[in-house]
Amino acid sequence: MQERLYIVMPAYNEEVNIESVAREWHEIIAEIEEGKLVIVNDGSKDGTYAKLQELQKELPRLTALTKPNGGHGSATLFAYEYALAEGADYVFQTDSDGQTLPSEFWELWKNRLDYDIQIGYRKGRQDGLSRIVVTKMLKLALFLNFGLWIKDANTPFRLMSAVSLAGFLPRVPKNHSLANVLLTVLYEKNGMRRRYVSITFRQRRGGVNSINIPRIIKIGLKAVKDFAYLRKSL
Repeated sequence: MQERLYIVMPAYNEEVNIESVAREWHEIIAEIEEGKLVIVNDGSKDGTYAKLQELQKELPRLTALTKPNGGHGSATLFAYEYALAEGADYVFQTDSDGQTLPSEFWELWKNRLDYDIQIGYRKGRQDGLSRIVVTKMLKLALFLNFGLWIKDANTPFRLMSAVSLAGFLPRVPKNHSLANVLLTVLYEKNGMRRRYVSITFRQRRGGVNSINIPRIIKIGLKAVKDFAYLRKSL
């Protein structure tokens, strides 16, 4: 029986990047006997979804979905739920901005039987000082809340077994903005088989980053509340 892989990614206002990113990752999924590339348009205001609909006609393994805007976490959770409902055996998540390298996926895939989750950590990242500061603050917040010192809890480059993901997904608050962070905490706290692998993290190829300082503050305040909620449930 062949293992079914779903590569999933959220997309918001990525009209500039989406075609090249979709083509690159479609080449990866095309080498897996069974699987899909699923891109979730999170209520983009530009032509992202229109481009995805056109690409579907050419790329047979691509599925384009759309939903009202709810943020990165909401779109990621939507994609996970879809992949599990479709019968995925493994779910790999990355982002649609072209910052990760598809070629580095194979290091995770070849070790899939040995781990419940494998997460890329961004060493020597090229996406700006503010993002690096946010990641370090998040690392500290996770240590203070959960006693966990995690290399990179929010990396959009992770391969999970569907069985383990299905067990933890219901414990993440609906539409939570830091869904991957909370999932990482759950994998860590429950002693699942996990591995962190150094990956390349490039600058955005184009377009505008949707995360700004006011939004970071808003996400941070909500994260404090949700961390407290999750801490009580563990």
